[in-house]
Amino acid sequence: MKIIRTVAGLEAYRRVRSAVAGLDIGLVMTMGALHAGHRSLIARARRENAALVVSIFVNPRQFGPNEDLARYPRPIDSDLALCRDEGVDVVFVPEAQELYPPGFGTQVLPDPALTSTLCGLSRPGHFQGVATVVAKVINIVQPARTYFGQKDAQQVAVIRSVCRDLNLSSRIVACPIVRDSDGLALSSRNIYLSPAERTTALALPAALHRSLALWSTGERQATVLEAAVRERLASEANLSVEYVAIVDPDGLYPLEQVQGRALVAAAVRVGTTRLIDNVLLGQSEQRSSIIAIDGPAGAGKSTVARRLALRLGFLYIDTGAMYRAVTWKALTLGIDPQDGERLSDLTRRMTIRLAPGYQSAFPTRVWVDGEEVTRQVREEAVSLAVSAVSSHPGVRSELVDQQRRLGKLGGVILDGRDIGTHVFPEADLKIFLTAAVAVRAQRRAEDLRAKGLPVPDRDLLEEQIRSRDEQDSSRAYAPLRKATDAIEVVTDHFSIQQTVERLLALYREKVEGDHP
Repeated sequence: MKIIRTVAGLEAYRRVRSAVAGLDIGLVMTMGALHAGHRSLIARARRENAALVVSIFVNPRQFGPNEDLARYPRPIDSDLALCRDEGVDVVFVPEAQELYPPGFGTQVLPDPALTSTLCGLSRPGHFQGVATVVAKVINIVQPARTYFGQKDAQQVAVIRSVCRDLNLSSRIVACPIVRDSDGLALSSRNIYLSPAERTTALALPAALHRSLALWSTGERQATVLEAAVRERLASEANLSVEYVAIVDPDGLYPLEQVQGRALVAAAVRVGTTRLIDNVLLGQSEQRSSIIAIDGPAGAGKSTVARRLALRLGFLYIDTGAMYRAVTWKALTLGIDPQDGERLSDLTRRMTIRLAPGYQSAFPTRVWVDGEEVTRQVREEAVSLAVSAVSSHPGVRSELVDQQRRLGKLGGVILDGRDIGTHVFPEADLKIFLTAAVAVRAQRRAEDLRAKGLPVPDRDLLEEQIRSRDEQDSSRAYAPLRKATDAIEVVTDHFSIQQTVERLLALYREKVEGDHP
């Protein structure tokens, strides 16, 4: 790996590479303090190009007078080690005077329509500084492709516009947001957050995910989607909102109705730290994959699926909560769990709404006919009856139709008993998650205890799980079974986090590896 510190040295490298026909150069521009998000950009660029240049430059021209230029992290040794591990060919590490020598007065002024909104409102001159350095480095390297993270969605839109207007031939590639295990979008500035502030900051991805969940159920009114985000953010006393906006991803103009693609973007302050994040609605290109997680009761499917969805920026569709909602309604109305005809009719007439519940003990909030029943659907009576209710073809058929409508655009994770065999047999990745009965009983007890619910005797729990396994595996319609192309993951000795990391690695190997 070469380390180049001068423009002349980088130009010389480019001339040598350009002399070899058909060898594309890829470029990843960073300000250092590299993390897993940068690693994902570098890994994709490495796959798609014969040569790879990574720039590390804390650009003073994109910082305002009261911003964090002086204290911005600069761990150059670890940054170079990461680049070396990822097979980078050249790391460009210039000083400011190398790119902006004495007498340098040129500035690139992007389209004001793109810079006078969102982050541009509070950071005047920021995108001018970004556009100037990006245009200069792209002109030096002349890469076939230049890679940026979708977290900086406004930056991506500005740079694409600049490259188009100035006829810079590099293709600008926006890569999906990479999130930490708790769902927070990775950022070099996350190190500024205290543990308490980080907990508060989790409201940002949770709030944005609310808009995605609402949109997936058919809501298209921008004011409603925005209000859902603001409501969640307002629940955090130590978080201040700079903006929440729903805009066109390319032109950044505000939308009233979400008829096609839309960017839901937000900026907040937690303490002194400014954080940005966003989700894309209707983005089939980047949200095309479907992940199916099947397995017996108590294997940890919903917890793992929910955390994996946060890491990938996918929508988690809690199918188990849907069946629990029907079961709760049936028990409330006194309908026998064996009465398939009445249950099927009930399911057709019910309105079920789901929303993320990331900061509560309950993974999904549930409404039935407008009434929130999040806690009720997790009661033991529902747990004991849900297998019988879900075994009826009419119930499953109606809910499967709903699940397919929610998941048809991709970018979703579903867990259940028959997702990979029946609901989405075409899923891009199928996982069969399982564990020994004793392990599942222990997890069930811990789950009930965490929710403040009664915990049955351990022997009784194990017997209930064995009975549930038998019911699920022997039902006539869509029984529990491992899909022939599913990957079995036994979690007896895995923590939740270890299981998530295993599934994340499988996704990157089996899905991203096939579709760079």
